[in-house]
Amino acid sequence: MNCRWRAVWSLAILVMGAAVLLNEPLSALAANPELKGRFELLKDEPSTHQRGKVKIIEFADFYCPHCHRFDETGIPLLVKEFGNKIEVTMVGFPVIPGKLPTAFHMYEQAKVMGKGDEMKTVLFRTIHTDKFGGVLDRSIRSLLIREVGLDVAVFEAGIESGKPAKALEDGERWAKRINVSSTPSLLLDGNIKIDGANMTPENAITVIRSILENDAKK
Repeated sequence: MNCRWRAVWSLAILVMGAAVLLNEPLSALAANPELKGRFELLKDEPSTHQRGKVKIIEFADFYCPHCHRFDETGIPLLVKEFGNKIEVTMVGFPVIPGKLPTAFHMYEQAKVMGKGDEMKTVLFRTIHTDKFGGVLDRSIRSLLIREVGLDVAVFEAGIESGKPAKALEDGERWAKRINVSSTPSLLLDGNIKIDGANMTPENAITVIRSILENDAKK
């Protein structure tokens, strides 16, 4: 699987793209007259929507530079636009070949310990900004674990339990089941998928806004 630029993730100053990872082309448009924007409605997946809030699952790879850029620029754009009306959670979808799953296991364990977002930021920074290309061994992990304010012994025990590895496997199965075609990709409220060529900030904002506007009309 290869990464290539797929989308613009800046409003005038930044060009970025989603990395196309599977062989599927563009996601289809959903024939839903109530929502605006370009997306695919997954008819076999249940909606998790709660009125007044959009739950966003971000499928991403810590080693994908476009996922890093999205974490730095795309998510802040959405948060600036919608504030607490959205809830964003990353699900690891490792697709860059030759990389160990350690970063994903660390993220899953940090989520369990209430520091998932902090660990996500630290991992993206370490891999892409600090240009750390080596193995995240215990010594490196200890530094990162302490940086986000977690107990190293408890954290490592959690990693060794195998639960983070299982969580990663579950996330991978989820992404494959709904045919995620690129990273980063978004799943809104359980059954509204935005990926491939549809992954632009303008389109994501349009879709999310239309969901919230529909809520206001009810």
